[in-house]
This record gives sequence, C-alpha cells and structure tokens, in this order.
Amino acid sequence: MKKIDLNLMSEDTRLAHMGRAPEDYYGVVNPVVARTSTILFPNMAAYEDTDRLYRYARYSNPTSVKFERAMADLEAGYNAVSTPSGLSAITTAMLAFLKPGDHCLVSDSIYPPTRNFCNRYLSRWGVEVEYYDPTIGAGIAEKFKKNTAVVYMESPGSATFDVQDVPAIADVAKKKGIITIVDNSWGGGILFKPIEHGANISVQSATKYISGHADLMLGFAVADHEENYRKLKLAATDLGVFAAPDNIVLAFRGLRTMKIRMRQNAESAMMIAQWLQKRPEVQRVYYPALKDHPTHAIWKRDFKGANGILSILLKDAPREANHAFGDSLTLFPVGSSWGGYESLLQPQVMQTNRVAVPWTEKGAMLRLQIGLEDPQDLIADLEKGFAAFNAAQKK
Repeated sequence: MKKIDLNLMSEDTRLAHMGRAPEDYYGVVNPVVARTSTILFPNMAAYEDTDRLYRYARYSNPTSVKFERAMADLEAGYNAVSTPSGLSAITTAMLAFLKPGDHCLVSDSIYPPTRNFCNRYLSRWGVEVEYYDPTIGAGIAEKFKKNTAVVYMESPGSATFDVQDVPAIADVAKKKGIITIVDNSWGGGILFKPIEHGANISVQSATKYISGHADLMLGFAVADHEENYRKLKLAATDLGVFAAPDNIVLAFRGLRTMKIRMRQNAESAMMIAQWLQKRPEVQRVYYPALKDHPTHAIWKRDFKGANGILSILLKDAPREANHAFGDSLTLFPVGSSWGGYESLLQPQVMQTNRVAVPWTEKGAMLRLQIGLEDPQDLIADLEKGFAAFNAAQKK
C-alpha cells in the first residue's frame, strides 16, 4: 500500500485521507474501530515503560490517536485530545489552564452551557469569571488583571454570530502570558483556524459539522505546542474524559464530506438570509456573511467562508404568534443542534445570556440551521410560517 504524503496535498485531499492507515489494517480503507478497554503488554518491562503509546483505552487507543492527529492537522496545531462532547472539550480545556484564584475573561456571546459551567462551577471553585463585549478587540487588554489566566472566546458567537478579532486579542494576551481558548465549532477548522491567528487552544464540537449526520456526540481540543498539549492531556486523563471509538469512526465518515456540505449549506443560507431580510415580519437577520452584519469586516478578513447557521429577530408579537410560526413549519422541526444534514429551528433565550452588553431587543430570536434540503422548499416552508405568524396576530 503506497503511503501518501499529505503535507504536499491541498486541504481537500487531506480531508479525504487524514486519519487513514490502510497499510496497518490489511488494506481496510477506513479507520478501524478499536473497541477495547484493556491493552495487553508482552512482559513486565513493557508495562513499566511509561512512554508507550497505548496503555489503557481511556488514555488512548489506535482509533482515538488517529482522530486526534487528524484534528490537529485540521486545526493547524500540535496535537489534540478527544472528548465525548463539545461541552466536555470546552470544560476540559478551561480546567487545564485555570486554578482557584485565577481571573478568566469570557466572551458574552458564548454557548449557553459554557456560561452555565462558568457560573455554576468555575465561580464556585474560586475562579473569577468576567464576561466581556465580544466586539472589544485589542481593548480587552484594559480588562486584564494580575491574575488573569485565560481569555475564552467563541467566534462567531452564539445566536448573534459576533466575529471576534481573535488575532488582536491573542496578541495582547500572549504578551501577558495569558492563554487564549477559542470555540471554533462554527468554523469547523475549515473556515477558520484560531491557532494560525495566534490562539493557544482551539476546541470544537465534532457533533456539528464534522459529524454532519446528527448521529453522534464528540468533541476535541487542539493545542498550539507540546507544553500546552501536555496540560490538556493531563486534564483529560485526570478527569476521565475520553471519546468512544464508534463515534470517532462516524466522525471520520463525516469529515470526508464536510467541506462540500458546508459549501452547500452556506450557499443555501445566504439565499435564505437575503430573502429573510426582505420579510416585513423580520427585524434583523444575524449572519456574518451579510454585509450589514456588525462584524462582517472581521469575518471577511479572517474567514474563508460561511456555513448554514443564522438567526432572525422577529417583529415583537404575542407568544402565540411566535409559536404559530414555529409550529406551522414542516422542514424546520425544533431541535437544539446544528451542522447536520437536516434543517432545524431553535428559540434563543437572550435576556439571561447577555450580561456585559444587556439584551434590550423586543421580539423572538430564532436560530435557523439550514440543512441540505432544496432552499426553495425551505423558503416555501418559511412563507407558511410567516402566514401563520400574521394570522395569529389578527385573532
């Protein structure tokens, strides 16, 4: 079996081949599922060798190691740790670099479960958590304290998709020895690579675009260099965090087609976003690829494209009208995830999830995941929703 030097190949080719090793498995084209807990050693001396790659499946196994190296390649990092969900990747990364007495700056537009972890656990464990305006850029330096240890970003952020100036924030943080962590699930390692823009750690929910099929839970964190990777790995080991090999293999399946799917998602999302901008029922469309998005310029500078997630702020209306809109949709069932093949709708709770810049807008905020359905069918479905929305207000 001829070995392919992926370093000489384009990203499209690397995505099709990374993590594969048919020469190791009798020519089997896909990575093999190593379903095991126990690793056997040939003798006592081998067990005492702490540098062995495989010791116990929770630490690593042939499936997880290939996935982690592939994700490090995808994110242009040193190495990665795999975890059972995107949230566990986030919490593992934060715990790897925070201790009681530290100050942690967190973007105000983060994924709500991340906020819950910060408020319920980091604060309880003696970490001072401070939320900041995601559009602050290099001005974040004014918020640094002597004990600031981590700046946690999510770019674009949840719901409003604020694109942060990661290079500017990473630059001022690095000068102070502060670790920067970026949730890069929106970019997927395809549209944006935080480590190439100066960040120390990039985390992703592989449940989303890498999976692409709405059938697995998986996360990972990638470090920029060996020292930070060792801290990540130690945290994952001590916390007992590991990813199931069956899910990893499903993620490899999704990885092969991720770029093509994202391209289609983005094309459909832009068509639908521009259509939504013209609807009288919609106050605002939040999609960074739109020219009137507040952080469009940073998105255009740093990102290689967009994906299929956007939000709309409906005109202020009774709760019954908002429910009529969502409940009348056929192709947008209510669901919490995104990045799969299917379209989804999820209501966003804004008032309790923004503190640095309080949310004062009136009207329902709805996030739309644009799937792989025909965009004209999706538009027709949304038209039906708006008709129900308008009818409910006349009752």
